[in-house]
Amino acid sequence: MNDIRIAELERLVSGYQASYYNGEAEIPDAEFDGLWDELKRLAPDSPVITRVGADSADGFAKERHLIPMGSQDKASNVAEFREWAEKLALPLFIVQYKLDGASLELQYKNGRLARVLTRGDGVIGDDISANARRMKGVVDDLNMDWSGGVRGEVLMFREIWRAKYPDKANCRNAANGLMRRKDGQGCEDLTLIVYDASTSGDDTYFDTETGKIAWLRERGFTVSETREFAGAEDVISYRNEVAAKRMSLPFDIDGLVVKDNKTDMDDLRRARPERQIAFKFELEQALSVLRQVEWSESGSTYTPIGIVDPVSLAGTTVKRANLCNPDMIRDMNLRLGSTVIVVKRGEIIPKIEGRADCFNGEAGEDSKLPDMPLFNQDSEQLSTIEIPSVCGTCGAALVDAGTRLYCPNTACPKRLLHRIKKWVNVLDIREAGKKTLEQLFNKGRIRRISDLYTLETSELAAFERMGELSASKLIHNIRAPRTLSLADFIAGFDIEGIGSLTMENITQAGYNSLEKLRAAGVEELSGIFGAGEITARAIVEGLKETADDMDAVLKTGFIKLASGVQLPLAGKSFCFTGELRTMKRDDAEARVKELGGLVKPSVTKLLSYLVTNTPESGSSKNRNALKLGIKIINEDEFLKITGAVNGEG
Repeated sequence: MNDIRIAELERLVSGYQASYYNGEAEIPDAEFDGLWDELKRLAPDSPVITRVGADSADGFAKERHLIPMGSQDKASNVAEFREWAEKLALPLFIVQYKLDGASLELQYKNGRLARVLTRGDGVIGDDISANARRMKGVVDDLNMDWSGGVRGEVLMFREIWRAKYPDKANCRNAANGLMRRKDGQGCEDLTLIVYDASTSGDDTYFDTETGKIAWLRERGFTVSETREFAGAEDVISYRNEVAAKRMSLPFDIDGLVVKDNKTDMDDLRRARPERQIAFKFELEQALSVLRQVEWSESGSTYTPIGIVDPVSLAGTTVKRANLCNPDMIRDMNLRLGSTVIVVKRGEIIPKIEGRADCFNGEAGEDSKLPDMPLFNQDSEQLSTIEIPSVCGTCGAALVDAGTRLYCPNTACPKRLLHRIKKWVNVLDIREAGKKTLEQLFNKGRIRRISDLYTLETSELAAFERMGELSASKLIHNIRAPRTLSLADFIAGFDIEGIGSLTMENITQAGYNSLEKLRAAGVEELSGIFGAGEITARAIVEGLKETADDMDAVLKTGFIKLASGVQLPLAGKSFCFTGELRTMKRDDAEARVKELGGLVKPSVTKLLSYLVTNTPESGSSKNRNALKLGIKIINEDEFLKITGAVNGEG
């Protein structure tokens, strides 16, 4: 199950990271950190963990940073921070607020501001100089002959956000949106606070971080709150002090940055510097009481949801918390009435972390939980959680596989209806609403996907009383000719745990026709990267279960599969890193897939090409490619390869 969870975490983290850097963060930082921590624990070498975040602002010129703006490693709790501190054994810790805004690099030439760049991909950013000059705290003239870069964070103060931009989710989102406006309006409401500087061509100009901060202050910049501590325990105490007062600060912070006082430019050039760390505030958690467990039904799967006494978490009132599966209930020895720890991670529904009495006295300095009665598990005030044993729809005995509770009946009405809804969702047939599908299903008119294509306008208009025009529109959209990739076609049949991305990996590995897939066995498919035995077995069994319905859908003629013929780049794989000049990365990846090639998120020994315009950057992908002997090509070479096979070269 780990492979499936890792893939899901990589998708979630990548999506939320992209929205964060583009100013539309979808979830609170604490929830994102929970996802990040879980992915780091399961797959510490995942490319999602090791890469730098990216942003994009079409219409702005692209320019290279003077020093790569990498990401910081982070400590999410006291134990992780102590481990880092003990490893470095620094004589002095420099501690600054971890400002929660948008990173900028100000580039100076002979003392004058030349340009201002966003973080971009860490190597190349967007030039937003015109907008930046309108912000508070941006110094245009240093009154000295100096060339180099100054790094800082663009913030919107809470008072301004409340008065002028309450429609935005938070201060960071508002700031990101304003600084990218083509007309620059609103940038005067933003403030730059700086924390770092580097001198072009002279790594020895600054020898200490404290000296650097003093220099920045003398040049007229507003600098980040900076403190010095001799020991790790003092830093931990200061972090607790700041955490307690953070909401009274005029701007948002989400932790502390802890650095070595000695400036080490080689370390700062790393994708993740080793001599500094982000010491994050703890994940928000609360104590509550588990009152009952509801079993959410999705297709054939039953998922336990804990109903708890209302608690406040991350600005919302929480009454429901995920329990994931029966094994989690058993492993935590949960009972109704147990006092539990509830955390808000990346899931939409918060999660029960465990019984509070199990953490009592063991949670350490990060456990700021209120005192509550912690009943002994043998207490008469507690009662056993009943795990369903029979499907409430068809009456079949449920299968308790530990990590999943499900109905094995392939003819279960709930399962069949869920499959039809999934198909409609994959094909984006918006007119076929949930209510309409349920009524048609309950009346017995549709029982499988192919039945959708037998519906007629006249019967639908009479059956649903939706009128001739609406019925005609729905039928037209159902029967609209579509050519689907094999991956999307299979995903539309709602095979348990199998989505388009999983099927794309399978088809690109050579199983690019329905016939080849049906002939493949569990052992063959499980050998494909990212699949594994559980996924392979689900595909094999799911294809058998849905075979008749798939054939019936294809026989209608309304749905066709994209050609599975051998394409020019079949068997070749590409990985991209850094900025492209002539196209967006999504377009480049689409071109590879169009021609039958594979797109890989990371460099492995089986990779054919690493595509980069900055082979000298020292990124982890470049280093790994050199180490493994992978061919590194630039954008022009990539265009020749893909252009030639398209008949363009």
